[in-house]
Amino acid sequence: MKLYEMAVAPNPRRVRMFLAEKGLLDKVERIEMDLQKGDNLKPNFVAKNPMKKVPVLETDDGIFISETMAICRYIEEAHPETQSLLGDTALEKAVIEQWLRWIDFYLFMPTGMSFQHGSGYFNDRMNCIKEWAEECRGKAVEFFDFLDAHFANNEFVCCERFTAADINTYTTVQFGKTIGLRVGDDRPHLKAWHDRIHARESAKV
Repeated sequence: MKLYEMAVAPNPRRVRMFLAEKGLLDKVERIEMDLQKGDNLKPNFVAKNPMKKVPVLETDDGIFISETMAICRYIEEAHPETQSLLGDTALEKAVIEQWLRWIDFYLFMPTGMSFQHGSGYFNDRMNCIKEWAEECRGKAVEFFDFLDAHFANNEFVCCERFTAADINTYTTVQFGKTIGLRVGDDRPHLKAWHDRIHARESAKV
């Protein structure tokens, strides 16, 4: 398999952590893309993913799969012999999916919008609105507070074990650094959870 990615971006990191937790990272060839230089806009990549985004997984059969969770779901289903990260029972699968959507809607999206509209990185390719960047950052801060309260009574995001919900939460919390949002002693429960996940080998990939 091949993974087309930009290593510093949060979504490819989600996939790498997922692969590492499944013990499969060393079985995947990683191909670095430079989005700033427009590698994702070249015809040979657009043929792989017409949405022009990373990550993209190329299977051993030459099939291209785009979107982070679609890739993770393929890996999960294709390798049932490894630990489950998306749930074993109907209830686990539903609860993990709930949290994946919460993280995407209420943390990843506002963090991403704040970065896009406030960092200056995208000034040459979109109409950046400073006020929207500030509004979205405020929403991300609110979700940090929500997570801090949640982890006061929970060791993991859900299901009382490590799952893809922890991966997506951790990588998104890390992404918060790009908008000056960091985990600190002012949110001790979130920090304790973050430090536990940060100590895992998969967090180093």
